Amino acid sequence: PIAARRARSPAEASAMKLSPLAHQADAHDDGAWAVAWCKSSDGDDLLLTGSVDESVRSWRATGDGLEMVHEYQGHSLGVVSLAASPDGATVASSALDSQIRVWDARTHETRVIIACPPAENWHVAFVPNSPDTLLVAGGASKSVKLYDVSSDTEKAGTERGVLALPNTANETSETSSRFAQSVAVSDDGKLIACGAADGAVAIFDAVTSKFLHFLEGHNAPVRGLAFAPDNKTLYTACDDGHCHAYDAANKSLLDALPGHKGWVLGVACARDGFGVATCGADAAVKLWDVRSTSQAEKCAQTASAQTEAVWGVAFSPSDDKLASASDDKSVAVYQYVP
Repeated sequence: PIAARRARSPAEASAMKLSPLAHQADAHDDGAWAVAWCKSSDGDDLLLTGSVDESVRSWRATGDGLEMVHEYQGHSLGVVSLAASPDGATVASSALDSQIRVWDARTHETRVIIACPPAENWHVAFVPNSPDTLLVAGGASKSVKLYDVSSDTEKAGTERGVLALPNTANETSETSSRFAQSVAVSDDGKLIACGAADGAVAIFDAVTSKFLHFLEGHNAPVRGLAFAPDNKTLYTACDDGHCHAYDAANKSLLDALPGHKGWVLGVACARDGFGVATCGADAAVKLWDVRSTSQAEKCAQTASAQTEAVWGVAFSPSDDKLASASDDKSVAVYQYVP
């Protein structure tokens, strides 16, 4: 339980680790930019990857490799983000063709196609307590957009709301560089976070749609966000080479996780609340044990199974695997031991 967590003392070495489980060298015909997990019809964890080759593929681990289960077609440009609903049954993909496609992960049938204005669909995320609502980091619109992705043919694809990123006192809408790049929502559905290209991280009350505050500390694009299971700790992935941990509700910086040699491109939290994974332009995947009180011990492991930028990491629903997707066209899966 979250309340029972205990910090590790400097004398206690972390046993947390990643063990290679599967590696697919040519998982796609071009760079893999997005990764997520969903559920098969028999309840197994299925890996999802999206690529510059315009496809989304689902995979099952077999031995030391991956077996492709299905290939989803429909996008006409590269896929930049993937998300699965809380029950793992519905998948959303966002691509550079300005489309968001939502489909049933088990029947592969398309539920809705959302046509967005150019450069207004980037990262996507489902709302845990409202699985028919999809959040979209709205890019050039400088906002988070909420879309209906229910099976109701009359409502599906319609916009439910917009959360605008405020300008600072010295900015106007014309001068702001607040391009909305990443989005995340807490597991209890109460907080929404949006990361922008100027380093701003905006926090919204998901119930009232009210802007609460900005989290300060970055001044470069924030490409990834992940809430911890405690529903208040937010981890960021930024081009400044750092992953920050914030108390999102109380507007405070809790920790900084340095170590990547270049942009940090993605971040994910394990459901146990202990492990945080980051990936970067340095082709590295880092596993962090956030229980450690020693900064030197906090990085439990650095994995380097891929040779080019790693764009995304994701823990499996069963919390025993971590997957990463790379510009070298490969997908790697690790066994995660907390």
